[in-house]
Amino acid sequence: MKIGMIAMSGVRAHNEELTKLGLTLPGFVDRNKIIASMPSLSLLTLAALTPKPHVSDYQEIADLKLLPELPVDYDLVAITTFSAQIFEAYEVADYYRARNIPVVMGGLHVTSVPEEAKAHCDAVVIGEGELVWPMLVRDFERGHLQPYYRSTTEFDLKDAPVPRYELLDPSKYNRLTVQTSRGCPHKCEFCASSILLTKKYKVKPVQNVMDEIHAIKAVWPRPFIEFADDNSFVKKDHYKQLLRAMVPEKLHWFTEADVSVAEDAELLGLLRDSGCQQVLIGLESPRQASITGLELNADWKAKRQDTYRAAIEKIQSYGVTVNGCFILGLDGDTPEVFDEVIHFVKDSGLYEVQITFMTAFPNTPLYHRLKQEGRVIKENAWDMCTLFDINLVPQNMSVSELQQGFLRLAHELYSSEETTRRRSGFKAMLRDSPNFGWHANA
Repeated sequence: MKIGMIAMSGVRAHNEELTKLGLTLPGFVDRNKIIASMPSLSLLTLAALTPKPHVSDYQEIADLKLLPELPVDYDLVAITTFSAQIFEAYEVADYYRARNIPVVMGGLHVTSVPEEAKAHCDAVVIGEGELVWPMLVRDFERGHLQPYYRSTTEFDLKDAPVPRYELLDPSKYNRLTVQTSRGCPHKCEFCASSILLTKKYKVKPVQNVMDEIHAIKAVWPRPFIEFADDNSFVKKDHYKQLLRAMVPEKLHWFTEADVSVAEDAELLGLLRDSGCQQVLIGLESPRQASITGLELNADWKAKRQDTYRAAIEKIQSYGVTVNGCFILGLDGDTPEVFDEVIHFVKDSGLYEVQITFMTAFPNTPLYHRLKQEGRVIKENAWDMCTLFDINLVPQNMSVSELQQGFLRLAHELYSSEETTRRRSGFKAMLRDSPNFGWHANA
């Protein structure tokens, strides 16, 4: 049996002005390339769980679009996608079903709206796919494919197989991914990440991660690796073990974390020594009124906001750049917030910045609240969930004010002058940093 595993890729904003801006401003160009250049780790993992002698054929939809028509030499097709590409994914699924090729769909969006997805496929995988995929394949072999497959227990990451990285052409990507943890201890109202798949934060054993890194190096000797985690370093002692194991590998890598990473000097030294180039941190907003209440468990982010500048300075003093992420359109935002973001970025010394619109993703607490308040602009308009398009009505400004303020902010933050200023400031700081270079080992 040949299984076609099709990853949807190529998220782009509907906003034409912002898209044009992205063609010329370095920050947007870099970030768009990153988004478009990562393979589907979930499909590569399912390929590793597919029993022999079945064959897994991994494809990116962007590559398939270059062909006269989609390949049809499959017995079964598996599709995973984010919300922004879901309508295109449904078209692909409909194409195969029209040719009597069964389709399975999974991922965060499908988990959030399984009944919607079921109208376009033969089987829906809800939740973590590792636990149900072998069963699904066996059912298909017997001709008894079920309409829904739902994982009823938590998947233990110690049982995760090494993804089939050998199915990839590494020249097509600027980085390959390794998942070292799943979930997040925080519950941000807007979050549409793996907290929708798992109820607890869990880490992958060090040896498993190293096996995956070695598998990547087998196909790409000097790779750039991204940890496909929602929040690395929550369990700091575990990550110290992992980073010590990574030091001899001479890697360059990137991950996402929360601001508490700055609280542990030993951990920061290991980030430096293991080749971490950047950590992406969701700062969300420079204003207290906007960030208060975002984290629903304990208002964690609001309680840490006064540490932001010191944390950025501490992390970057180790030679690890910080990509500070800001969300525009939060309930506490007024038109003055755009200038406040600019002032914070310049004052804090941030190396890189990411700005996005507040986005109501399906089945998040934010979506349910805004739908009840009548503030979702158009229901089920999932293709607007790009983070660079507006799908909700802000509370303290108009949609137009949000749009224009965002564009002005993007023009300034991603101008060549501002980008050069940030990079020059970082380099100047490192020259005198006691935590980097020869100073750190003196």
